[in-house]
Amino acid sequence: MFGIEEIRTGREVRRPEGPLFRDSPRARARRMLSVREIHAEPGAAASPRGRRILADFPDAEVVFTDSHWRIPQLHGNQGNAERWVRIKSTVLVLGEKKTLTVRPNGRSADWIAPGAANGCAMACAYCYVPRRKGYANPITVFTNVDRIVARLARHVTAQGPKKEPNQCDPSAWVYDIGENNDCSVDALICENTAELVDAFTRWPTAKASFATKFVNPDLLLLEPRGRTRVRFSVMPPDDSRLLDVRTSPVEDRIAAAGDFLDAGYEVHFNLSPVVIRPGWESAWADLLRRMDDVLPPRVKEQAAAEVIMLTHNADLHEVNLAWHPRAEDAIWRPGLQQPKRSENGSWNVRYRNDVKAAAVETVRALVDRHAPWLTIRYAF
Repeated sequence: MFGIEEIRTGREVRRPEGPLFRDSPRARARRMLSVREIHAEPGAAASPRGRRILADFPDAEVVFTDSHWRIPQLHGNQGNAERWVRIKSTVLVLGEKKTLTVRPNGRSADWIAPGAANGCAMACAYCYVPRRKGYANPITVFTNVDRIVARLARHVTAQGPKKEPNQCDPSAWVYDIGENNDCSVDALICENTAELVDAFTRWPTAKASFATKFVNPDLLLLEPRGRTRVRFSVMPPDDSRLLDVRTSPVEDRIAAAGDFLDAGYEVHFNLSPVVIRPGWESAWADLLRRMDDVLPPRVKEQAAAEVIMLTHNADLHEVNLAWHPRAEDAIWRPGLQQPKRSENGSWNVRYRNDVKAAAVETVRALVDRHAPWLTIRYAF
């Protein structure tokens, strides 16, 4: 056991020495972020983190707002669908995290941590995150990450050691630090991800976890010391090219696994989402064979996976029809889907119980056959 005095908080992590990927011509060529407009709460803009971010985007127009949650021209305006990708790449929001709730989970992680960001610069057609702010949801960076770290320190201390293993981890309390954002993309903007990774190295009973579809080499410069789990989300490449808009190619995510393991991360995979379409079984078999062929033994020895079936949303379906209708041919399947009430009270659609159960068993069988080293932690 350890005391509160042993888990320092508020220590700002400096940028790593040397050139960073986020400043490189290659990163700029991807145009993941070409920020031209920053909406900022005054307190966030005046903070040290906010001032540094504003300095990194000197040509952006700064628009002050009372609340990062209430920006009429961004939130609640489905007419922005035609500008979906442009908004995600050119608009940034700076805010301060007001609610620092740590929520129980029990699936992928034991706990959901207060997020250091909300929204994403990528544009996956099935993503649930845009629905939280009226669909057009660019990245909101929270500049008071020190308060998030302090809240987590108190929570980790209160839990004490983990006494029994579970599907999240055999010995550590796992905290998902990227529920509504992609931490790899956030690291293109500021040091929030770096500070969270650093914080968990000082908490011997806890482990951070986040899923990502973006390979950011800058994360290899951090020192996670085995206390951060990176979950690379993978799906058949043809599905990804259609649905995972603006993400790293699946082949790159798989290829990065060894580098991240060598840098001190635990590396898992999300088989996510599983989209039922003609030929989906053979496509997943091909992907699993590819993983078995290219992943080094050291990755396989510690790898585990989550299987997540597609969940969609009727309102998001309508938005997608305005900017990416081809995606809906694959993910909007009324004959196979049924309504589902989400945890936040909204109505989604998912595969019918019988269809989902059969598909999960198919995925398990495919893993057993083509990647038997890959433990499935849970299927949802």
